[in-house]
Amino acid sequence: MHPLVNKCRRLAGTGLDTLLPQYCLFCGLASRSSLPLCQDCRSELPANTPCCLRCALPLAPTLAPTPDNDSARLCGRCLAQPPAFDRVIAPYRYDPQLALLIQRWKYQPLPRLGRLAASLWQAAVPEPPAVDVLVAVPLHWRKLLRRGFNQSGQLCERLHRHHPALAHSRLARRLLTRLRATAVQAELDAAARRRNLRGAFTLLGHCDNLRVAVVDDVMTTGATASELARCLKAGGAREVQLWCLARTPAPS
Repeated sequence: MHPLVNKCRRLAGTGLDTLLPQYCLFCGLASRSSLPLCQDCRSELPANTPCCLRCALPLAPTLAPTPDNDSARLCGRCLAQPPAFDRVIAPYRYDPQLALLIQRWKYQPLPRLGRLAASLWQAAVPEPPAVDVLVAVPLHWRKLLRRGFNQSGQLCERLHRHHPALAHSRLARRLLTRLRATAVQAELDAAARRRNLRGAFTLLGHCDNLRVAVVDDVMTTGATASELARCLKAGGAREVQLWCLARTPAPS
């Protein structure tokens, strides 16, 4: 679909969202708010606590962090092989409800779903760590042309525009690019994901001594976050975090 057509559809969708009542994406009842989520369903979204302090992997309640033991805040994988990124902030655990939101938002250019994702992240993370730059996980140009928008870019821009704590950060739309189209990550295991993404990204600008937040929708194995962190740190970044809406649990 031509990008101009997609832009017109998004503008039309924004107008309709303003004029029409909102219904909850999950239960179908009137949301009684400007977002497609009712209060009852919002309260049932699973908070990602406790989780690994480094990669945000959901942990069992018995492994909850303790103030006097930093190692208890990390999962086994991060203790054995610390990842290239410094931290992941993922306020929710990936469950069927969030899967529905993310999949619809990813493949349907509906402005209200982007607003909902940003609103959920902002409400759950009112005071994020200070960063200098926000950058979205880039799509390859072929996929961007086919889909018409980048949901990670949409979330990144909304957080930068509306989150009060990010007023002094900079939005870097062209700092990163994806060099090649990669296989669909969902079809690959963890090792194959790492091989699939090796050398997939490159820097188009400078990030010397900067604290960078990479914004995405969901984190699964961390392969994308690790590859982007390596790329950014090779370019001089002091710290690289991944900010996303949800984190998948470890495979059974």
